[in-house]
This record gives sequence, structure tokens and C-alpha cells, in this order.
Amino acid sequence: MQNIDGCERPVAYFSQKLLPNQMKWSTIEREAFTIICALRKRHAIIFGSHIVIYFDHNPLTCVVQCVPKSTRLMGWAHALQQYDFELRYKTGKCNMAADCLSRIT
Repeated sequence: MQNIDGCERPVAYFSQKLLPNQMKWSTIEREAFTIICALRKRHAIIFGSHIVIYFDHNPLTCVVQCVPKSTRLMGWAHALQQYDFELRYKTGKCNMAADCLSRIT
């Protein structure tokens, strides 16, 4: 999202279908995987810039703030260290663009 004239506007959308084994992952692993995929997709644009990542899964903050117990999460936390970012929790009802897209069946 980008703030234009005091209103948040989407810059780009990103989606990826999960493989059957990925669908078995816990919610926190799927959410962290989404962040990793999105950052890799836009790496050339965002690398070296400070970015704010809004998400609607509050436990995700533990991936960055503490040592994850899962080896998968630990690897992703290590991959995230190359980016200058901060995570901010935003409830789904306040994040209308992402909430609406995630509910399309």
C-alpha cells in the first residue's frame, strides 16, 4: 500500500497457490511463507529500503522477535535478516483490500 492524498492505495497484488504439503503447514508457517515469497518477488524494488509489512496474524511477530522452534521458521527468519523492515499487526477488518481478496473462493 502507498499513502496517496491521505488514502491508502494498493501498489501491487501477489498470489500463489500452495502445494498440497504446504497446505498442511501451521497458520504461522503459511503466513511467514507468504511474506518470504512476496519479498523475494519484489526484491529488486525493496532491497535497501525500509518497508513496513502489515499482517493480520498476530503470532507472526515471534518469527522475528524470538527464536522460532520450527527449523522452517528459523530458516525464514534468517532469510528475512537481509531486509530493513518492521512488522505491524493490523486486524483483518481494518485491512480491507487484503481481507476481501483472501475471502474470494
